[in-house]
Amino acid sequence: MSQRDTLVHLFAGVCGGTVGAILTRPLEVVKTRLQSSSVTLYVSEVQLSTMAGASVNRVMSPGPLHCLKVILEKEGSRSLFRGLGPNLVGVTPSRAIYFAAYSNAKEKLNGVFDTDSTQVHMISAQWQGFTAITATNLIWLIKTRLQLDARNRGEKRMGAFECVGKVYQTDGLGGFYRGLSASYAGLSETVIHFVIYESIKQKLPECKTASVMKNGDESVKEASDFVGMMLAAATSKTCATTIAYPREVVRTRVHEEETKYRSFFQTLSLLVQEEGYGSLYPWSDNPLVRQIPNTAIMMATYELVVYLLNGQQQRLPHQREGRPKR
Repeated sequence: MSQRDTLVHLFAGVCGGTVGAILTRPLEVVKTRLQSSSVTLYVSEVQLSTMAGASVNRVMSPGPLHCLKVILEKEGSRSLFRGLGPNLVGVTPSRAIYFAAYSNAKEKLNGVFDTDSTQVHMISAQWQGFTAITATNLIWLIKTRLQLDARNRGEKRMGAFECVGKVYQTDGLGGFYRGLSASYAGLSETVIHFVIYESIKQKLPECKTASVMKNGDESVKEASDFVGMMLAAATSKTCATTIAYPREVVRTRVHEEETKYRSFFQTLSLLVQEEGYGSLYPWSDNPLVRQIPNTAIMMATYELVVYLLNGQQQRLPHQREGRPKR
């Protein structure tokens, strides 16, 4: 890839990640609270009448709407955007590295394997995920800690620098890499997501009518093309997240402050032993309510920015001519 191509993908990744992060921040905060072991703060007791006339209290697991309501009542609407600053700071390098590494790897691997084959997408996704995770783990750790900082209105909030200091005082330099193994385990989700997404995206041109394909340049994109990419991203993310969602729960627990959770497999084992397999899917109402719109918005924004920067008469990166398939 040329230096210009790399800069295009870096900038497009920043735009996609930023837009997606801002629009879906409230859903991210609620999701993180529900994944956390401190979710008991939002558990409500329901009084039930027995046949003998006595009453008993049954603890009900909180749902997303209940958690959202309690956050608004106790902490205010600003709490729905807790950790947005560090998240945006994390999104900027993370998504830039994320997409640039993926496009760069795919460009090189297309000269080794069949162009845009499954092998190319799998290896490229693994490389970009590993690179981005290693470079930005500290930022996501701070973001999670700030989202879990549940304080009532009027109380002083913990800042990002204060959070960094507490991590260092408690765990030393090693504390900055807590949850790294859980994040690496999430590479499987990234691979599944990109393999399905690329497969669907390659078939999108076939959905155009014959007249459009005959009268217009294939490389000229319309609004419907980007809607199709959003649907492709939503579909692929649904499949990937459903399979790999427990990794999200484990990573959140490991990122918590002063808990018994230390590593990926140790935390996974404790969750199953103490809380059952259901704890791996705590957001039973809809674990995808944040991931789907975020991914759809991010991917469509990325593709749109790449398309605009490369010129309307140029093909998108995945449509460029490469080594012919065998």
